[in-house]
This record gives sequence, C-alpha cells and structure tokens, in this order.
Amino acid sequence: MQQIINFILRYRNFILYVFLMIISLGFTIQSHSYHQSHFFNSSSWVAGNIYETSFGITSYFDLATENKKLVEENKKLQILLLNENGSTVSKLDSTQMAYVVNSGQVIKNSYADPRNYITINKGESDRIKQDMGVITSEGILGIIENTSSNFATVQSILNENSNINAKLKNTNNFGSLKWNARTYNEVQLVDIPRLVPLVIGDTIVTGGMSSIFPENVLIGTIKKFDLNDSKSFWNIEVALFNDMTNIKNVYIVSNTDRKEIIALQEETKSND
Repeated sequence: MQQIINFILRYRNFILYVFLMIISLGFTIQSHSYHQSHFFNSSSWVAGNIYETSFGITSYFDLATENKKLVEENKKLQILLLNENGSTVSKLDSTQMAYVVNSGQVIKNSYADPRNYITINKGESDRIKQDMGVITSEGILGIIENTSSNFATVQSILNENSNINAKLKNTNNFGSLKWNARTYNEVQLVDIPRLVPLVIGDTIVTGGMSSIFPENVLIGTIKKFDLNDSKSFWNIEVALFNDMTNIKNVYIVSNTDRKEIIALQEETKSND
C-alpha cells in the first residue's frame, strides 16, 4: 500500500495532467457535434475489430448450422432477389422505388438498454452510409447510425429515439413506430386515429414514406391496443416478428432515389 502511495506522490503532476486532459476531451466531444461524430466513428472502428474477432471464433464452430440457416432465410426474404455478388437493385412492384441490397452479419447486438445499438461487419468500403435501412428475413431491424471503413452501428428499433413510419397492412393507415424501453419483443405504434378499426393479430408493416425502408416490409402483429389520454388516437402494442435476441444475418437496403427525393423536398421547403 505504501508503494502505491509513493508512486502517486512521485508522479502526481503527470497523473493530474492525464486526469484533466481526459475531462477536457470529454467536454469537447460532448459539446461539439463534429468531434462527437469523429469520436463515435473511431470507436466504431476499434470496437468493430474486437467484436469481429470474437464473432469469427464463435462462427467457426457453428459454420454448418449457420449456412443452413442462411439458406432458409434467403428463401423467406420475399422482397429481395439477391444475385451472385450478394447485391441487387430490386422492386416490389412497378409503383415502388428501387433499392440496392447488401448482405452483412451482426457482430455485436444489444437489446436490454434504453438506447440499443447493433454492430455489423459492413462499412464505408462496402458503400454503407448513414440512414440506410437494415432488415432481416423476418422484418426490420433498424437504421445505420455511424460508419467506419469496415463496420457500422445500427440504431435498433429497440431504441427510445427510434421513430419509423409504419402502417396497418389491412387498412393502409399510417402511424409512427416507437419503443417504450420496457420489453425487447414489443414496440408501439402511435398516431393511428380512433376511427380506424383494429383487430388483434393484424399485421404491421413499413409505410414507405421515409424513403429509408421499402414499403410493406414486415414488422409484427397487433398484440393489444387502447386509446391514448386524449381518446383521439390508438396506442398499439406490436409483437415483433424478429427475435431481437438472436439475429445474425442482415440486409442493408439503400434507396437509389433517396438523394434526389431529399434534394427536391429541401428545394420545396426553401421556396415556401
């Protein structure tokens, strides 16, 4: 114990310097979006390499099972027509926009925190960018948040900041899909008017209004519902199709028309 005290006394100036530098860096990152963005991108690179190493070791011992599972998932992936290199431009029908699709794998998954993030093994070198949608063969997973050269973090739908356009498949009424941070297998659909008829078990799908996700990607089914405090809109509990605790193979979807759509919308706003 005395040796530790002597060490601290001997190097007290250096220790104080390091301590103050860490505090100043923390305040700088927290108060400046530019520094914050670079910090998270660097963190994604470091964490991504650690997670990928761990992921590679565990995957080696489960390779045959995962290959079989991947084949089955591709069969179930109704909206995608993957070609030989794992990407394609696909349309659901003649009225929908085109999406470029890339496959990837989850190397780190969280589902127990209020702000859950997922790390995948695809990044900028694979043309993955912020605000691309991420789905599985069972339904939506989240939206790309930050990227490094070879990895990306995904804001999960199990994130209290998540807000995704969704609709009732049977009636096409739109609302917002959110999460109340209470359970990992349910999300909430809000802003559906009380005049809209609801049935337990009805399917909830993406609305396609955000240009991030294609329309009609599966989300889940209505588990229960009641009116909000104003008695004007439904609060709908949605049981997810995805098992958020067991996700490996994912598909990153990029709307080829998104840039043009956003530019047109911004021009329209500026002309008002």
